[in-house]
Amino acid sequence: MQGRLSAWLVKHGLIHRSLGFDYQGIETLQIKPEDWHSIAVILYVYGYNYLRSQCAYDVAPGGLLASVYHLTRIEYGVDQPEEVCIKVFAPRRNPRIPSVFWVWKSVDFQERESYDMLGISYDTHPRLKRILMPESWVGWPLRKDYIAPNFYEIQDAY
Repeated sequence: MQGRLSAWLVKHGLIHRSLGFDYQGIETLQIKPEDWHSIAVILYVYGYNYLRSQCAYDVAPGGLLASVYHLTRIEYGVDQPEEVCIKVFAPRRNPRIPSVFWVWKSVDFQERESYDMLGISYDTHPRLKRILMPESWVGWPLRKDYIAPNFYEIQDAY
């Protein structure tokens, strides 16, 4: 089922895939990593000027990683926001997605957390470095195939 934004993107020749609607009726779209930055700019100009949140998750062990963006457009008043969920999938071996920091500055720490926990590199992010784990940490703790270090071995090293 195609929503309002998906129909608008099709009308303007912008490539995407409709993933339907979530349980709250929010339209969910899939955008390819190579198209994400230009579509993000278009969505901002179209009125989606508020990035409510960004998160990431591991789709399946050994599978794709996903970066998820929740955008809001307030055209008719704050009591009638139009929301959309954008999913950008990246391969596990070299997960690279264009950063949208220069479109929505509020994504700064959120993209850094996704990098820190899952290892997704956000190209052109001005400060992409670990935010929760120490810089010396090896691996990506929220990946489903992550093998946690033995706490007691780490403690004995100190």
